Formats: sequence, structure tokens, C-alpha cells
Amino acid sequence: MRISSPLSRRAVLRVGGAALGGLSYPQLLAAAETPAARRKARAKAIIFLHQWGGPGQQETFDPKPQAPDNIRGWYGATKTKIPGVLFGEKIPQLAALADKLTVIRCMTHTMKNHNSAGYYSLTGVAPPTDDQRLRDTLDLAPAYGSIVDKLAPAPPGIATFVAFPHIIADGSITPGQHASFLGKTHAPLFVNQDPNKPGFQLPELTLPDNLSVERLENRREILRLIDEQSDLLEQSLVAQGLDENYQKAVAMLTSPRFKQAFDLTKETPKTRDAYGRTTYGQSCLLARRVVEAGAKFVNVYYARSIGGMGQGWDYHGFRGEDVPARLRELLPIADQTLTALITDLEDRGLLDDVLVVWVGEFGRTPRISSNGGRDHWPQCYCAVLAGGGMKKGFVYGASDKIGALATVGQVRPEDLAATMFEALGIDPESEIRDKLNRPLPIARGRPIRELLA
Repeated sequence: MRISSPLSRRAVLRVGGAALGGLSYPQLLAAAETPAARRKARAKAIIFLHQWGGPGQQETFDPKPQAPDNIRGWYGATKTKIPGVLFGEKIPQLAALADKLTVIRCMTHTMKNHNSAGYYSLTGVAPPTDDQRLRDTLDLAPAYGSIVDKLAPAPPGIATFVAFPHIIADGSITPGQHASFLGKTHAPLFVNQDPNKPGFQLPELTLPDNLSVERLENRREILRLIDEQSDLLEQSLVAQGLDENYQKAVAMLTSPRFKQAFDLTKETPKTRDAYGRTTYGQSCLLARRVVEAGAKFVNVYYARSIGGMGQGWDYHGFRGEDVPARLRELLPIADQTLTALITDLEDRGLLDDVLVVWVGEFGRTPRISSNGGRDHWPQCYCAVLAGGGMKKGFVYGASDKIGALATVGQVRPEDLAATMFEALGIDPESEIRDKLNRPLPIARGRPIRELLA
């Protein structure tokens, strides 16, 4: 594992100011790197399932069956394999799998707009303002996977960070989906195709008929010669980044193992059916194949937009029967696909090595609004984790009798971020540097150690 350089200020403090006089800079650097280098990785990879739009805790992992109708909602609850713990009535397969899950019932923050809350969820960094007009800029924080690529990259020929099948947006593109100030070198391999469509493949990893591997290698040699002879190119960070991206692309193009991960025809019809013949279902199957091939962080976005039938979880702009109809579509897909992913990982002996994280940018209001739906509610919502060194059959935190506020525990997105980095063996106190060369912590919260097995 690598940590950021120059030397982390926090690391210096851990070494101790009194030691500075007796250590050379290389010795001090080695001493400071020790805490991060010795961290135990519980997981080799993370599959981050982002539920764009914000699923309601009442309909999923924190139902309130004894509450009044305008709070309880359209559905009841079902028993799980965890004694005394109920899930929503429409996710029975997950209820039967609850002994494999860690459920957080006390996620909380204050961002009520999709773009600002989405950015927070995807980076673990609170935006400067809760504004739906928050724009994607290089001043904002990078995605989790880009940080992993910076500090603990996958071997050559494997993309550390992969994202698909959408670029999410609410009016404007939601920040937090790329490398930001870390540079294009650490951007995700983004797949903007529907893996549920016949003939799905990854053009980025497919050689044109008239372009051989030898020609690619020759072009790489040409770039190397130009780089050696041009001071301007050598000093240009942009050009260096582009060159390194090209080197990565060549490595992936010539890596049969990684290319084959995107060939879903290698899976049996039974397996594909288990995940569900939907964009989301086949995306989660693809995520399993990609981490099996060596990727370390995968973002799967449930939907491209926040609303509309067949889209995301935003269900406050509907009236009457439109809301139950919408949920009758959303909930079975979520139930089938998450169950299939966790079961498949376990059957293949991968669940202990892969951490699955299911979370949206916020939850939904405890009370059903006058228009018949639930509005945005970041004050208390749920996240679900499975595998990757997390406890099994465990519920962390609790909400009040209507699911409005946390009464036990409190987990913010930055704490979930620190927990994920900890699971990968990356010191959450490691630092990266922004465009102005200022050191910034990769996580601004603390790992939730109660979740760790």
C-alpha cells in the first residue's frame, strides 16, 4: 500500500515532535508510514451500490408497523432471521438473508437536496452548501474509488475503480463521481452502457479490427520517446496524466482476465435470471465479475435520474395509487438483486473478501405528505453492509417510534467513508493534496468499529 506524499501532518504528530531531532527525513517518513502499512485489510474490494433518489427507511430496513397509517405507509413488515428485527413487507428475500447483513439504522446529515446529499454520499465530504445547484468542479472532493486508486491501486492491467451504468444527475451532473483534483489518472473506468442489453460489451477494451497489439505498443514507444525529448511535456502534469491513462488502457486491452470480466455471456442463464434481467440486476452481476477480476472499488448506480417510473427512489411527487405502483416496481428489484449478489459472492467464496455497501443519499419523511408520497429526510435513514469483515446479523443504532430521529447511535457519511477505508486496510487518517497542495484527510469521520467482526 502507498500513502500520500509529502509526509502527512497527522503522521508526524503520531511519531512525536521530540523524535524529529534524532531522525533523518527518510527515517521519519518510514516511521510515519508504519501505522498505515501495518493496517490489516478486512476486504480486498468494495461494491458500492448507490440508491439514487433516497429509499425510504419505512419501506425497507426500519419499518414502523405499529405507527399510524400516515406514518406506517402502504405496506406492513416481515420477520427476519435476526430475533426481534423486522424488515419491510416487500423485501422478503432480504429478510430471509438478514443473518448475513449489518444494518445501520442511524445514518444522518443535514443535506436535503439531491445533488448536495448525493455528493456527500459519494465522497464522505459535506458540501459547502445545501444547494440543488451545486455544480461539479475540481474544487470538490474525489470519489472514494479515486482515493483508493491513489493510495492502494490494483495491479497493472486491472482498473482499480470502475463505475456504471449511468452518470447520475438531478438537473446538473451530481459531483463526486470522478477523481476531481486527484487528476484523470485516478478517474474511474466508466461504462455508460446497459449490461442488460443483448450484445453488451465494453468498447473501451475492444481492439478495432485494424489495430493490433503491436501497433499499440509502438504508439506507446513513440510517446515514451517524445516524453524523453520534450521538457515541456515532461513538466506538464496534464500530459503526464494523459500518458499514464494511455499506459493503463494498453495494459487493460492486453489483459485477457480483465477483458473477460465484461463478457456476461460467460454466466449461465440461471445466474443472470437470479440477479434479475434489469439494468440494475445485470450491473450488480457485472460488479461481482469485475471485483473477481481484481478491481478494488466499484460504483453501481441504481438509476440515472431521481424519479419517473422505472427510475430512482424519489417518490414524493406522486399522487394516490402512483406511489404504491412505483414501490411495487422498485422494491422487488432491490430485494432480488441485493439478495442474489450477496448469495452469489458467498457461494463463490468471495463474501469475506468483498464488502457490499447499499445506501442512498438520504431517506424519506416519517409522515406521508399531502401529495401522497414521502419527501426528503436526511435526519435518519438506513444503510446495509455485507461481507468484507463486517458483523453478520447485526443492527447498529435505532430510530424513534416514527423513524424520524436516531435514538441510539449516529453515523454520518464521513463515518461510513472511514469504515470503508478501514476495511480496505487504508488508514482513514491518510491525506491527499488538493489543487493548492493543501493536505486533506481522506476521511473526516471515524470508523464505526462496532460493525467490524
